[in-house]
Amino acid sequence: MDELLLTKDKRTHLSQWREKQKLALELMKTAGHLLVDRSVELILFRRGIYDSNLNAIIDLHESAQRYISRPVSLETTLLLARTIEHNAAIRKMKIDLGKLTADWYEEQDRYANVRAFIEKKLLTILQSHRGGEGPRDVVLYGFGRIGRLVARRILQLTGSGEQLVLRAVVVRPKMKNRYEETFKRVSLLMTDSIHGRFPGTYRVSPSGEEAVINGNVVRFIYADAPDQVDYSQYGIENALLIDNTGVWRNREGLSQHFRPGIDRILLTAPGKDIPNIVKGVNDGEFDYDEHRIICAASCTTNAICPIIKVIDESFGIESGHIETIHAYTVDQNLLDNFHKKPRRGRAAAINMVLTTTGAATAVARVMPHLAGKLTGNAVRVPVPDVSLAILSLQLRTPTVKEEVNAVLKQASIEGALMEQIHYSEETEYSSSHAIGMTTTSVIDAPSTIVSDDGRRIILYAWYDNEYGYACQVVRLAKVFAGVRRAAFY
Repeated sequence: MDELLLTKDKRTHLSQWREKQKLALELMKTAGHLLVDRSVELILFRRGIYDSNLNAIIDLHESAQRYISRPVSLETTLLLARTIEHNAAIRKMKIDLGKLTADWYEEQDRYANVRAFIEKKLLTILQSHRGGEGPRDVVLYGFGRIGRLVARRILQLTGSGEQLVLRAVVVRPKMKNRYEETFKRVSLLMTDSIHGRFPGTYRVSPSGEEAVINGNVVRFIYADAPDQVDYSQYGIENALLIDNTGVWRNREGLSQHFRPGIDRILLTAPGKDIPNIVKGVNDGEFDYDEHRIICAASCTTNAICPIIKVIDESFGIESGHIETIHAYTVDQNLLDNFHKKPRRGRAAAINMVLTTTGAATAVARVMPHLAGKLTGNAVRVPVPDVSLAILSLQLRTPTVKEEVNAVLKQASIEGALMEQIHYSEETEYSSSHAIGMTTTSVIDAPSTIVSDDGRRIILYAWYDNEYGYACQVVRLAKVFAGVRRAAFY
């Protein structure tokens, strides 16, 4: 009898799954239309819907109880998405359908219909939003690990071309054959050993001077130094240049990029005498009209600062130590060889390498009131991506594990840091789970430790030091360029 019931259930489950796939497909279509036609990006608890797949979208809905203590139905999110689509006034906006659905479940009795709910929730935000006029040209100076992932993120979110538009890539020439070199560089962009294939198409011009990537015409400029380039001759004006090389870290060096066509400069590394900004933490403290050169700090600084901010505001931080178990990076050696820094000359893929990190000092640049309160160190380990930050913090106000996790979970659901913090209660979470995360960190909640007196806590936070950081760079770039959309989440 049990076997017969199981057989019947198999058929029922499969039928239900197919119906969910149909709804997910319609949701993806609607999300695609909104992004391409109106620059409206739909996400579900920070995960993108456009360019996702059917089964992943279903899983996102069924796991929504991690965030709002109940599942989210595809029927409801599709209804809300279609209502947004039918309202032509909703443009240039980022909307979390998960949060919107949660609000609808709680508040629908207050509205005559779903259209009135959408108008109240979204049009009110649009009317009060002070966004700049897009689009803004972007030039990537350097096309290594971070440069290519920043390019992926910009290209993925180009939509109707009303925000950031990738216009050019500048690199030092390595080959005499320009077509072959550009083809190789674009191939590295489109297929990555860690992050997989970038969905879309590309074509390189016979001269190697341009590549058309998902409809974006990107100029490849080969130059040995910034002063060799006049961007205006390529039709590039008022552009944001993102320096991914890390060669120049101060105002004087980065100012070399101010060439015809370039208006602002963003460094993807810690800067010495320029504002170090972590989106969501201290970005609101700057007048971007007064600064033409800023930096996005480091991947580790972006991973830990949002967490430190939440804990400091909730309990107060008296002192602490930050240890990062960091993936090896391109500056290390594949095999034992000379390196000017201690220990880094050892083969990266077969050694744990104890080294230094500037993360603790960098935190003080972002949050000056914590200067002198934190120390830090790092261990490079044999994984190519995803790192782990261990934060040992002495608190002013005693607490318990449940309270610590609760404030971090809340920060991941709503507020200024929900794009930066992801909260996980999975007991099987490991580093590979975090590959491709758009947040700057993932709180490993089961691993949180609180001392008996409640004054010492230890937090574990995973972070994709490549893609998570690249997403954070793009968030900051949108604000700096003045093309940040209105947002509901």
